[in-house]
Amino acid sequence: MERNPSDGTGPVHVPLGHVVANEKWRGSQLVQDMQGKIKLIFEDGLTPDFYLSKRCCVLYVTEADLVAGNGYRKRLVRVRNSSNIQGIVVVEKTRMSEQYFPALQKFTVLDLGMVLLPVASQMEASGLIIQLVQEQIKEPSKNPLLGKKRALLLSEPSLLRTVQQIPGVGKVKAPLLLQKFPSIQKLSNASIPELEQVVGQAVAQQIHAFFTQPR
Repeated sequence: MERNPSDGTGPVHVPLGHVVANEKWRGSQLVQDMQGKIKLIFEDGLTPDFYLSKRCCVLYVTEADLVAGNGYRKRLVRVRNSSNIQGIVVVEKTRMSEQYFPALQKFTVLDLGMVLLPVASQMEASGLIIQLVQEQIKEPSKNPLLGKKRALLLSEPSLLRTVQQIPGVGKVKAPLLLQKFPSIQKLSNASIPELEQVVGQAVAQQIHAFFTQPR
């Protein structure tokens, strides 16, 4: 293995169509839902929870992680600072953890510039991971999640879901915004007058406040 033993990050050999999973997930509901659909290889000492390819991994933030505090942030920063791999953050957004989600969203998307994908359950997360692996099998060179611009350009479904989480946006306005601002970076840099042309004054102010005001 090529992984850096000091911090558990670094490129890992992942056979096409496989997922290398952190040993801690063995026997979990998340892994059980994936078995039979993709092949899993378990390894100890990984910082990421799942490797989808040699240089792309998933960091999974559970409901318990969110409620417990900011301990999960160290793992995210460690992967973000690694030049070897790109991390996708999958988080359980439930009724219990919902109040902690805005802070996580700001830290992950704005501060670290990483992809953030909220899920309602481990079952939904397993389907998402399977989908990501299947996309790589079809056209690995065209997968936006593996691009050189670290998480600024997301795959359309995941970017749409992230934008929908911004206060005042929702499912109707998110696609309109993405037609004008096709990445999180462009959306976060948009002025209120630019946003007003798409969603009106009130929502434009909410979006601008979300990206500029500290949480």
